[in-house]
Amino acid sequence: MNKLSGNATVLKIVLLIMLGSQLMLNMSRPVITLFASNLGASTLEIGFLTASFAFLPLLFAIRAGKIADRFGDRLPVVAGGIGCSLGMALPFVFPAMWALFVSQVLVGLSHVFIAICLQNVLGNAAASKEQRDHYFSMLSMVVAIAHFVGPLVGGYTAEHYSYRTVFQTAMLIGMVPILISFYIPVMLRKKEETDPAPDSTTLLSLLKLPVLRNALATSALVLYSRDIFVAYFPLYGERIGMSDSSIGWIIAIQGLSMVPVRLFLSRLTAAFGRERILLLSIQIAGFAFVLIPYAGHISLLLLLSVFMGIGLGCGQPLSMSTTYSASPKNKTGEVLGLRLATNRLSQLIAPLFFGVVGSWIGLVSVFYVSGAFLIGGALLTKTKAGHQDQEGVGM
Repeated sequence: MNKLSGNATVLKIVLLIMLGSQLMLNMSRPVITLFASNLGASTLEIGFLTASFAFLPLLFAIRAGKIADRFGDRLPVVAGGIGCSLGMALPFVFPAMWALFVSQVLVGLSHVFIAICLQNVLGNAAASKEQRDHYFSMLSMVVAIAHFVGPLVGGYTAEHYSYRTVFQTAMLIGMVPILISFYIPVMLRKKEETDPAPDSTTLLSLLKLPVLRNALATSALVLYSRDIFVAYFPLYGERIGMSDSSIGWIIAIQGLSMVPVRLFLSRLTAAFGRERILLLSIQIAGFAFVLIPYAGHISLLLLLSVFMGIGLGCGQPLSMSTTYSASPKNKTGEVLGLRLATNRLSQLIAPLFFGVVGSWIGLVSVFYVSGAFLIGGALLTKTKAGHQDQEGVGM
């Protein structure tokens, strides 16, 4: 097998694993909020539940990246898949709040290994920067497809069967990626690839790079926003009388609208510049958040979800490729772990903060404040980015 065909095989394996793991995740996450509400949880408790997904990943993400750099990517992905499936089994077997909390903690930690290692596999397999950008774009599109299919399957399953059945189905789906993971090639870093200047390979020195700081900030903004929407929109939809399947459709259409954006992202950044695309896309998502409480009809909510997906669809692939490109060759997993730790920090703090906001001021305030954060964060990102469009074009 030549290198090009081998790389194509690696890409297919990674995309299949990511599709299965993301389907499992996106089936369950919107339903967790409704399940907890059904069990009598308050808005604040749901904030804590949502934040529990990010707690252990925040502590272990960089360590997980180091493990990938040292031991290869196959075994961590297999272990992560097993952990995710066990996490999905808990709420099915034990329909209680404690099981939801333990499930989220276990799935959150397990998914760290899957996300970091699959990104590392693709980065290692790419023969050039252009090929790497293409691989990360394909990975992002698969995630967007799962963001569309997962909430639909979860919503209809919950409506026609039960919340427990959603977790049972997710557990069964999660077993497929585990089997495929054994085909991941083990690619360890060679000694000669080590950077000869030790002080240039520390995470602290890497954080001095404006392009990397900007990538981390953008990624955190995008992920926390999507998490807040997935966590709190089901509650809002339930309060205005929407069915579980309708809630699933509105969350799913956001994922679908990310696909065409990511398909043409390289052309957009080449034509308009990376900074301009990031600024405009995040602001679009911010305004969509603010308008949600004014859209009482499902058609308007679907439209806002589309704009939100278009706005949030640019940040992840851009930040992923930029982070990998800025990493020393022997520390790609560790730096990707830093990116994930930054994401999880935002995913830990934001649900707790918005849980307090929702409890004190009201549920709709979550959308106002989150939208304001997105718009303000986009302007801050623009300030941080300076004039770096040329460095980031096509990333």
